[in-house]
Amino acid sequence: MTTQLMRRLNHDLEPFDLLFRNFFDHDSFFTPAIESKVKYPVDIYETEDGLYFDIAVIGLDENDLNIEITNGDTLKVSYEKDQTDYDPDIDNPDHKYIHQGIAKRSFDLGWKISNKFDLSKTEATVEKGLLNIVIPCAEEAKPKSISIKPKKAITTSKKKAISDKK
Repeated sequence: MTTQLMRRLNHDLEPFDLLFRNFFDHDSFFTPAIESKVKYPVDIYETEDGLYFDIAVIGLDENDLNIEITNGDTLKVSYEKDQTDYDPDIDNPDHKYIHQGIAKRSFDLGWKISNKFDLSKTEATVEKGLLNIVIPCAEEAKPKSISIKPKKAITTSKKKAISDKK
């Protein structure tokens, strides 16, 4: 495909989504569950311990945010701005902003998470304007060492298992 055609096909996708879809060209460890036209500042990274999300939530605290696990494999993070809230610094009609880069707007983010990670052990904290979410690796997905037995030991253990069934 030409570069121009690829741009047309992927114009609504965020760069991070494109990176993973193009690099792996199949289901990655997670996929966006909600296709959002609004770009929201999120860093997602993986270590050998798990999957990490850092989401900018400037001006919000833990009571403002909703974090849910839905369908057993989807992580959802949202904030609903209360329309009755009045912020005199933002909502004052007499203000003539030169630049307004910090906006407290509602958001609804979601990612489908691979079973490589244990969503039941998800932890979240808010610190210095960042929501930090940690999803540890599932025990089944962690690397395991398998010892190599001599062939004689394997056949002996098979014979013993067969004799135990009788």
